[in-house]
Amino acid sequence: MKISNNWLKDYIKTELKPERIGEFLTDIGLEVEGIDKFESIKGSLEGIVVGKVLTCEKHPNADKLKKTTVEVGNGKVLNIVCGAPNVEAGQTVPVAVVGTKIYDKTGSFFEIKEAKIRGEVSQGMICAEDELDLSEDHGGIMVLDETQYEVGKNFADYFELTNDDVFEIGLTPNRTDAMSHYGVARDLFAYLSTNKQKSEFEKISSEVLNNEGSHSFTLEVEDKELTPRYIGAVIEDVQVAESPAWLKNRIKAIGLSPINNIVDITNYVLHGLGQPLHAFDADKIADKKVKVGTVKEGTKFTTLDGVERTLNGSEIIIKDGKDTPMCIAGVFGGAHSGVSGETKTIFLESAYFNAVAVRKAAKAHGLNTDASFRFERGVDPNITRTAITHAVKMIQELAGGKLVGELLEEYPKKIEDHYVIIRFSKIEQILGTKIHREKVKEILKALEIQVLNEIQNGLEISVPAYRADVTREIDVIEEILRIYGYNKIEAPQKISFTPVKQNANDQDELESNWARTLQSLGFNEVMNNSLTSVKDEKDAVKLLNPLSGDLAFMRKSLLEGLLQNAIYNINRKNQDIKFFEFGKIYHKRERYEERKQLAVLVSGREAAENWQQPKSATDFYRLKAYVKVLLERLSIDYRETALSDERFSDAVAYEADGKILVRIGKVAPAMLKDFDIDQDCFYAEIELEFAQELRLGNELKFRDIPKFNKIRRDLALLIDKNINYQELYQTAKKNKSPFIKSINLFDVYEGKNLPEGKKSYAMSFELLNEEKTLEEKEISEVMDSLIKSFQKEFNAELRS
Repeated sequence: MKISNNWLKDYIKTELKPERIGEFLTDIGLEVEGIDKFESIKGSLEGIVVGKVLTCEKHPNADKLKKTTVEVGNGKVLNIVCGAPNVEAGQTVPVAVVGTKIYDKTGSFFEIKEAKIRGEVSQGMICAEDELDLSEDHGGIMVLDETQYEVGKNFADYFELTNDDVFEIGLTPNRTDAMSHYGVARDLFAYLSTNKQKSEFEKISSEVLNNEGSHSFTLEVEDKELTPRYIGAVIEDVQVAESPAWLKNRIKAIGLSPINNIVDITNYVLHGLGQPLHAFDADKIADKKVKVGTVKEGTKFTTLDGVERTLNGSEIIIKDGKDTPMCIAGVFGGAHSGVSGETKTIFLESAYFNAVAVRKAAKAHGLNTDASFRFERGVDPNITRTAITHAVKMIQELAGGKLVGELLEEYPKKIEDHYVIIRFSKIEQILGTKIHREKVKEILKALEIQVLNEIQNGLEISVPAYRADVTREIDVIEEILRIYGYNKIEAPQKISFTPVKQNANDQDELESNWARTLQSLGFNEVMNNSLTSVKDEKDAVKLLNPLSGDLAFMRKSLLEGLLQNAIYNINRKNQDIKFFEFGKIYHKRERYEERKQLAVLVSGREAAENWQQPKSATDFYRLKAYVKVLLERLSIDYRETALSDERFSDAVAYEADGKILVRIGKVAPAMLKDFDIDQDCFYAEIELEFAQELRLGNELKFRDIPKFNKIRRDLALLIDKNINYQELYQTAKKNKSPFIKSINLFDVYEGKNLPEGKKSYAMSFELLNEEKTLEEKEISEVMDSLIKSFQKEFNAELRS
């Protein structure tokens, strides 16, 4: 949020320098992230003087240039080459002398230097209006009225130039009271007045308005919960025109663009007092009736930006007498009823809308306006009338408007201040120091918090409604502390604590162990948001009140987040990915489930390219090796099984005690396509709680090394593309042979030299007879049995 120092001083008088003000604002929780300089005219016309063209003749070496002599005061005459078609002898003109900086719209500048142009010396520049940022006109040089401008005088003396210091405040969401210049000034005064800093602050009040005649407009608020307060004013004979310079400079200083006097006034009140206003073209309000309520779902409405939007029926809508939408209340106005150059009568709105309803409407339509920013956090309900009277007064003065009739108002139930009891003992307990009770009362008074009654060891107080975040005793204590000064609380010289011995079997220890292991293997840890969007809402946990559609669900898997990290790096030419993340996933099945996992993603090259090994793409087996390194630290028994999971094109699982401990696979092409990733990715996830359970229940077991060697045999099978490894694995597991100890898939090939619709799986089988060495005949019987099973079940063929 931008706060103008000049604007701030309209509400608080102080001699403090901007840098000091910035320090104090930061001390009270309004962190100043930077202070920028603002100039109404960039460069403030420094170096520009009033000159008189003495002579003007054609340049001897250029058809479109002219050679002039220009007097710039004190008898000094400059030779200037000028390309403007309208330059003539006898003119009074603005002249940029040598050393002057001429700025463009982007803030860049060039410096005027003495130079030779086509062989003729030029000692300055005669300026056009756009070159001085006075207008967009570049039709020629600026010719001045010689009766009003004195030769040799600084050109800046004829303008009311504005220089300002603008604070960039990192406003936290709870500080709704400080979303305006008045609010910041009020908070700053509370600090200065209680810390012996000289300042003056005058509380604003409603303006006394003069109204004429009457109007026939009526107001109807359909839902008092959605719109607790609404005020409207009818103003006739409005002259929509350009705003005066001072108002435009105020608006521009905080980064806004002036539009016209009516819109600029509403923006001025919004940023000055914190109350959003909206002006309607009153002649376009059907039946001269303003209704505040809702419309049917599916109603079409075109907003000021020209976009046609479909309303969902929950928005607060400002309507006319025929229920035609004119504005999404607190968010954005409509194109049809907006103020234009032809507007003569306006209906001015000042209201207090339900914060939740405004926030939902803004999020639903993807609109983030200055008005919604304030309404959805909660504006001051008691400044509504004050704000509209100030705006009406300005419209009367700057746009010639005439207020007709009384203000229309609906405010059936006054929004009360917050009643709170605070205890002095609690203040001392929280702050760790004692503040004199009179000092506490002084701070509360400076914060406009009224002391209702003094009770034993405490106070009954009334907190203003504009402090929507101060409703509890602890909130008030925080207010007292920030005004008293965090820096005044002494830090203890001695810190006492009880060391806690970490249990070697703690899950945190396991996570730390695994993290260090992966980091030593070249992995980087990432952390992703648990809130996300999902394509398949089945068994997903949906938030009741999501911040946005992209953050409406709790994540079902860690894979999507890691793929998002991967494409972010790939797009920045970091294509070799080794990531891991510890995080929770969430599902809604028979009951809500929450599980913690370790997820690992690899992609790209395993090692950097070099002359000995130009290509070393990582693969499925590299990932398996990393996972096995982690599992070795558990010292548990597990077995590998095939896995069917739509996230993977090929995958295996490690099981222990009949439950899946690890899932490892090659990410499916369809999923990679969703993230625009065009390189293979391999992913593994380990169930952390289950791993810890196995770790705790594990007892070291010793087993003799087999006396006889394992025998390995490989099969290369040509099968249909629609057959997956799990089907082959399950068929192999059904084999009756007791000698098959492990089954592994070590190669998958799809490509050239294979019949259409076919792929090749290479599988290995380890055979062992623990009582004797297997004979070739026994081995052949097992392998022949496997081959026949594959041929029968899948019409598989052996590849040579």
